[in-house]
Amino acid sequence: MHKNRWTMGFLSFLAALTLSACNTGNDMPDENMDMDPVNEDSMNHDSGHMEMDHSGSGELPAGLEEAENPLYEVGSQAVINSDHMEGMKGAEATIVGAYDTTVYAVTYTPANGGEPVSNHKWVIHEELENAGEEPLEPGDEAVLAADHMKGMDGVTATVDSAEQTTVYMIDFNTTTGNDKVTNHKWVTEDELSAN
Repeated sequence: MHKNRWTMGFLSFLAALTLSACNTGNDMPDENMDMDPVNEDSMNHDSGHMEMDHSGSGELPAGLEEAENPLYEVGSQAVINSDHMEGMKGAEATIVGAYDTTVYAVTYTPANGGEPVSNHKWVIHEELENAGEEPLEPGDEAVLAADHMKGMDGVTATVDSAEQTTVYMIDFNTTTGNDKVTNHKWVTEDELSAN
């Protein structure tokens, strides 16, 4: 018991020393740090950031139709206003594809036994197994046929929200580290803004 207390004290001291070495001299918290430990959206996004496959193959699910008059045309540029992954918000995107479909935010437990993922954005109607022609409603369940994240493909998910809209496949460089992301699936029209 005494040894555990000493170890915890030493680790606390080491953490404080490390943090003080990183201090920029400004006693105000960094505006970019998420200081709210109970912010469920941040926690869900963070778990998604770690497991999300940033780039995709560009392969489209069967039956997906190109948008006839998308707000953002293929080859055009737009600013990303969503934060599905770290370094995404504020990045400039190149539109690779635009498609009219129903998008879903879903909750599921990964097949690899990880923590449940809440409100994952986005899965499209064509990425659901045997979903039929009609859009699903919040509360409906469906089997995912998408691999945006590890452990996602083949699991049963519950629909949190559903919206008929135009979705975009995009390329962009992250704002953190300037890593190239290609064929990212998906962002919705209202998650983009004109350059």
